[in-house]
Amino acid sequence: MNDPATLLHRTENNVSWITLNRPDAMNAITWDQRDRLIDLLAEATADPAVRAVVLTATGKGFCAGADLRGAPAPAGGDRVAGDIARMIRLGAQRLITAVLDCEKPVIAAVNGTAAGIGAHLALACDLVIAAEPATFIEVFVRRGLVPDGAGAYLLPRLIGPQKAKELMFFGDALTARDAERFGLVNTVVPADDLAETARAWAERLAQGPTRAIALTKQLVNASLDSDRATALAAEATAQEINMTTADANEGVASFVERRTPKYRGH
Repeated sequence: MNDPATLLHRTENNVSWITLNRPDAMNAITWDQRDRLIDLLAEATADPAVRAVVLTATGKGFCAGADLRGAPAPAGGDRVAGDIARMIRLGAQRLITAVLDCEKPVIAAVNGTAAGIGAHLALACDLVIAAEPATFIEVFVRRGLVPDGAGAYLLPRLIGPQKAKELMFFGDALTARDAERFGLVNTVVPADDLAETARAWAERLAQGPTRAIALTKQLVNASLDSDRATALAAEATAQEINMTTADANEGVASFVERRTPKYRGH
């Protein structure tokens, strides 16, 4: 049964705050939480009143991975070939895709341990702010498992294949400072400053040209899988689309009139 208290949600100043709230379980994510999180990200995309998203957690853990205790049993009780692949596609991969495809910028405010799918959930976000006690762990190898949740897709694109293999082969905990040094984290702050820093970043994004940021996110994410001609064609198309928005017109007008632009998100 879905318990709404395990996933807190509020919208303030055009920012959607999504908080994992199972501190006793280090915020290991359940199937119900995962589905609700996917829904909230889709709602953020569709809601013009939401212009940025913050994903964070309570307690000492950001997300300790997937909690499989509530996973549905195979039909008929027997697992057959294809069940695991289907579970991964509809579960961990769907969650990470929801973050990557959200049309609003998503900030991860990582308060503590981010392990397994929890690490990938953070790293799929557009910006990552980590508290000093936070750690990132590619925990799969410790369990004799292959990384899932798009880890082998995300990490090489963020830090290159050699460093990605090091993290995935050994499964060692990576401190917040080392994650920042590798380029996995944008900034590290004292734990007491995490929420306020995330708020400041998110509200700054929420005051920006929302559609231009969405199109920029799409261009950057797609560029890692595109050849030059495809990337440049996408760039030209995005600029064409963006120039139809009120915010683009406001940006140009404010430049000509030498004033601060007032973006409305459309």
